[in-house]
Amino acid sequence: MFKGSGYLNLILSWVSMSFTILETVAYEEDIKKSRFQTFAIPVETEEDVKNILDDYKDTSTTHQCWAWKIGHNIRFNDDGEPSGTAGRPILATIEGNELTNILVLVNRWYGGVKLGTGGLVRAYGGTAGKALLLVEKIELVEKIEVCFECNFSEWPILQYELLQQDIIFTEEYHANGVGVVAKIQVHQKDTLAQKIQDITRGRERLKGLDDD
Repeated sequence: MFKGSGYLNLILSWVSMSFTILETVAYEEDIKKSRFQTFAIPVETEEDVKNILDDYKDTSTTHQCWAWKIGHNIRFNDDGEPSGTAGRPILATIEGNELTNILVLVNRWYGGVKLGTGGLVRAYGGTAGKALLLVEKIELVEKIEVCFECNFSEWPILQYELLQQDIIFTEEYHANGVGVVAKIQVHQKDTLAQKIQDITRGRERLKGLDDD
């Protein structure tokens, strides 16, 4: 039975939600003498991906194949495996689990038995899928980068406010005061903007990084 517009809005709200993973998980499996080691890792930016791939670089592996998705952006890499047998199946597993802001890396140590293209697809996609069975999914909260200025005397109060709201920030001290760049959840914007106006008596305002 049709429940009315409120029910429809609830459905649309649920459909529009995006999910990522809470923390890194690992899974390992031997398949026909090859060892497959999978890591599912939450990421927010392409720079995060680059840094993680650098950190997880392992020259002892035969192949390090991966896929990531951040919003609508996707990338995958077969790292020497036959085209379409590694990175793409990993990506398909990410999308099949309706996840975003995630990197899945699968290391392979070749054990001497060839798997064939079908076997490789099943191995990479399968171990990625088993790793994702272990993750805790969380709703992805949209974040935006903002900035503001304040006097030295005002900074301790505003710094306390940022810490209380678990907001990640960087500050830069200059001759006339403090410049702050922060990454906040969208719902925090109005409260923080009002706090800055109150503390600076309307002299300063919260800005987006792209604002003039």
